[in-house]
Amino acid sequence: MIPTDEAGIVAAIQHAAGPLAIQGHGSKLAMLRPVQAAATLSTAGLTGVTLYSPNELVISARAGTTIAELRTVVAKNGQHLIAEPPELGALLGSDQPGTIGGAVATNLSGPRRVAWGAMRDHVMGLRAVNGRGEILRAGGRVLKNVTGLDVCKLLSGSHGTLAVITEVTLKVLPAPERRATLVLKGQHPAEAVAALSAALGSPYAVSGAAWLPGNLAALVPSLGGLGGNVTLARLEDFAPSVAYRSERLRAELAEFGAVEMLDDAASAALWTDIGNVSPLVHAPGAIWKISVRPSQGAGIVDAMQAIGATCMLDWGGGLVWVSGPATAAAHHAVEAATSAAGGVWTVMRAPDPWRSAVAVIPPGPPAMAAIGARVKAAFDPRGILNPGRMVAGA
Repeated sequence: MIPTDEAGIVAAIQHAAGPLAIQGHGSKLAMLRPVQAAATLSTAGLTGVTLYSPNELVISARAGTTIAELRTVVAKNGQHLIAEPPELGALLGSDQPGTIGGAVATNLSGPRRVAWGAMRDHVMGLRAVNGRGEILRAGGRVLKNVTGLDVCKLLSGSHGTLAVITEVTLKVLPAPERRATLVLKGQHPAEAVAALSAALGSPYAVSGAAWLPGNLAALVPSLGGLGGNVTLARLEDFAPSVAYRSERLRAELAEFGAVEMLDDAASAALWTDIGNVSPLVHAPGAIWKISVRPSQGAGIVDAMQAIGATCMLDWGGGLVWVSGPATAAAHHAVEAATSAAGGVWTVMRAPDPWRSAVAVIPPGPPAMAAIGARVKAAFDPRGILNPGRMVAGA
């Protein structure tokens, strides 16, 4: 089913005879667990910008509007989407575009998260339909408009298991006039995290902090075949500010090695590739996303390399992308290393039978599971919205 308005979503849920698989264009279906449902409810028919006020730095769009379309609309006014929502379709084996509803439902954030926060932090308001077929309205057009339960944050990252998002209101900001990327070559993960920590702790407003091993760096055209491991720090702003800050930061990072610099065009292409995890698109096997404290990122990479996996770091070491074999042993290694570091793993891509049999996210303590079950029952008492997407039987 592909309704073209919110009333159609309401009717589809109210008249559903059984579970519904909720999706937009389907670019992220390979994430988490496959949903066992006889019917699919898509928001792809809910398209278009419903409000855009450049002066107020706010835009509202229906859930099926593509991220690319939103970027085009705001770019015409010299603005951008702050959270840099990634397009992960290629990584997840899809040729479909990502939607803004999907970006919020999965709470996926790009490299700028280290400076500006997660996707959910820029959701000012939304409309959604819960499992009863009731319309929910949350938030508004100002970020301080929060009363009672913060439904915007609750639904952000809920993967369509609580309600079907139909419209999103986002904060936008002026786009940077200039970008530059400082590049250190040859660092091992621990050295890279130390350099990135220094960069992020400096007063120079770093908005991207990543590390790629040599084999993945070679797959990124904008790096121009630099060779070897690369540690990357991005600066964005007005041209004079970027020029000043890049030179000052370059001097501070000199203790970690020789520093090269990428220009505006190369930087834009590079961070798009990092956000979209493009270097791992053609990697075989499974893909995990691990979130940890940045200081723990290097240890995760070392543990994963010990089992033959390939990794890249983003968010200053706080986000580890892992490519490895889709085996129980590899998944156990991910679970063990992540748990020891106090982090969280997510199975982002794996064969259907395999991801149906493993925990695609950490189960959490029983008390939290009980709270989650009560929230699910309150929003979706029949259990028809994306059942089992995140946790088996839930």
